[in-house]
Amino acid sequence: MNTENLSLGKKVVVGIQFLFVAFGATVLVPILVGIDPATALLTAGLGTFIFHFVTKGRVPIFLGSSFAFIAPINVASEQWGLGGALAGLTAVSVVYFGMSALIKWQGRKLLNRIFPPVVIGPVIILIGLSLSETAVNMAKSDWLLAFSSLFTAILVLTFGKGLMKLVPIISGVVVGYIVALCIGKVDFSGVVAASWFSFPVKFDTITHFSWAPFLYMLPVAIAPVLEHIGDVYVVSAVAKKEFVVNPGLHRTMLGDGLACLASAFLGGPPETTYSEVTGAMSITKVTSPAVIRISAATALFFSVIGKLSALLQSIPKAVLGGIMLLLFGTIASVGIQNMMQRKVDMNDTRNIIIISVMLTMGLGGAVLSSGNFAISGIGLSAIVGVVLNLVLPKMKKTEEKKAE
Repeated sequence: MNTENLSLGKKVVVGIQFLFVAFGATVLVPILVGIDPATALLTAGLGTFIFHFVTKGRVPIFLGSSFAFIAPINVASEQWGLGGALAGLTAVSVVYFGMSALIKWQGRKLLNRIFPPVVIGPVIILIGLSLSETAVNMAKSDWLLAFSSLFTAILVLTFGKGLMKLVPIISGVVVGYIVALCIGKVDFSGVVAASWFSFPVKFDTITHFSWAPFLYMLPVAIAPVLEHIGDVYVVSAVAKKEFVVNPGLHRTMLGDGLACLASAFLGGPPETTYSEVTGAMSITKVTSPAVIRISAATALFFSVIGKLSALLQSIPKAVLGGIMLLLFGTIASVGIQNMMQRKVDMNDTRNIIIISVMLTMGLGGAVLSSGNFAISGIGLSAIVGVVLNLVLPKMKKTEEKKAE
C-alpha cells in the first residue's frame, strides 16, 4: 500500500491503532516491576522519537518496554532497590553502543557472515512464535472476549473497504470492549481514582547508580540486542526495504541504545523494538514511519492524561489477547517468506540442522546460565544458530550433484 496517499486523518487513526497494539505489553512490564505505567508510556514515546531521529526517520519501528528485563529488574531491586536497578539499566545502552560501533567498523560483510538468511529466518519465526504463549495466556482468561476481538479483526481485514480496511485492530478492540461492558468484565475503579493530569517522570533514578547492578545488567542485554537485529530484518521484509543497509543496522542499534539510556534517566524500563507493531504493519500494509511517529506522539499524550491512560488500562487482557493471536502468527509467516525469498535451500542438510536446532531450542525453553548470567529463548537460539553456521562445513556443489 502506498501510504503516501493516505490522508492525515487516516494516518492518525492507524497510528493510534498501532499504539493499541503495543499498549498492553508496554504497560504490563512496568506493572510487573513496580514502575508507574504512565512513565513507561512516556519513555516509549520519547524513545521512539529518539530512534527515528537517529535513523533519519526511515525505519517504521516503535519502541516499548522490554519483557527481557522483568526478572532481572525484580532480582536487582531486591538487592539494590528499584532506584539502583533502574540506574543499573544504563548498562543496556552500553551494549547497544558497543554493537553499533562493531557493525559500523565491520559493515555488511560481518552481518552477512554472522547472520545469513538461514539464521535470520528462524530468528524471525521465533520472534513470532515465542510470543504465542503470551497471546494464548491473555486470551484464555476469557475466550468469549478473545474470540469477539479476533473474529471482528479478521472480518474487517477480509471484507473491510477504505478506512475500515486499515483499522482491523481498533475494530476488534472496540467490539471486544463493548462485549466486556455488556457482561460486566470492565473495572472502572482505576479510571475513577486517576487524576486528569499527571507528570510521571522520576528524574532521581540516576542518583542511585552503582557498579554492582550495572555489571549485573550487562549480560542480560545480549538477548534484546540479538532480537533487535531480527526485528530490523522483519521490518525490512514487511516494508520491502533494506533498512539493514540504509540507514544501517549501526544506526538502529545506536537509536535503540540512546532510547534505553533516556529511559533509565527518566525512571522507565529499557526499550526494545516491538514485534507487535510490526505484525500490525504486516496485516494492514501500512509501513510509513510517519504513522509510527503518530503512535509515539499518542503515547506521550496518554502518559500525561491520567484518565485516558487508566481507561486504556481498563481494557480486559483477553480482548488484547484475541488480537495478539492474529498478530504474532503473521510475524512467524514473515520469517518463512524471508527464507523463501532469499532462496534458502531446504534440501541442504546443513541448513536443516541449523534451522531445526534453533527452532527446538528457541521454542523448547532452553536456558544457559552461570552464576547471575543467564540467556535463553531467542537470544540463546540466535547464538547457537550463528555458531552452527560458522562451524558446519558447506557442501561443495560437485558433492551436491553427486548426492542428487
